[in-house]
Amino acid sequence: MARNLTTIGFDADDTLWHNERFFQITQERFGALLRDYADPDHLSERLLEAERRNLGHYGFGIKGFMLSMIETALEVTSDRVPGSVIHEIISAGQEMLRHPIELLSHAREAVEVLAAEYQLVLITKGDLLDQERKLAQSGLGELFDAVEIVSDKTPETYRAAFARHGDGPGHAMMVGNSMKSDVLPAIEAGGWGVFIPHGIEWELEKAEPPVGVSRYAELVDLGELPSLVEAIG
Repeated sequence: MARNLTTIGFDADDTLWHNERFFQITQERFGALLRDYADPDHLSERLLEAERRNLGHYGFGIKGFMLSMIETALEVTSDRVPGSVIHEIISAGQEMLRHPIELLSHAREAVEVLAAEYQLVLITKGDLLDQERKLAQSGLGELFDAVEIVSDKTPETYRAAFARHGDGPGHAMMVGNSMKSDVLPAIEAGGWGVFIPHGIEWELEKAEPPVGVSRYAELVDLGELPSLVEAIG
């Protein structure tokens, strides 16, 4: 009998391992470095504006975040930011790029269980080298049949990925912590979208959940995923 689901896509950052909290720690450090030039809340707003403005230039990830911090520092100091502050910003970003991977609860168990019966695809945004590093350190790489590191997540991204690595989006599920990137476009593409809130959410990834959509589910954590997949069939 034909299965409803044959392929399961997973987001990486804050779905399989911690990520956003390191951005927040670095942003707090950034605020401390520039406390003589800008109120922390105002600085956060300016940084968010820079990140939004620069997504089309730098994409997602730590390197783009570093460049947006440097740009913001120049802006709030009228180009008078000390070289020592720029050095600290670069050092903070490099520390992020070296930070060891910490898997989220139930990540390994869920992926191992589902890998036995389904085709698994990792679909993640971000810097190519950094995402490859994190996947290698996670120890989960061998459990995935394919890895897609993409510049953005749109319905077409999912249609193409699930066509390449499965039976199309109609037989696929995307699992992630971002309503905007992981859930809504996957559903629009024709697949299932499963939202697993991480608790720390980047402002630019926020979106309202779909209403009255049968192919949408929200779970507490990855430990609930195998039962949901089994129920869908």
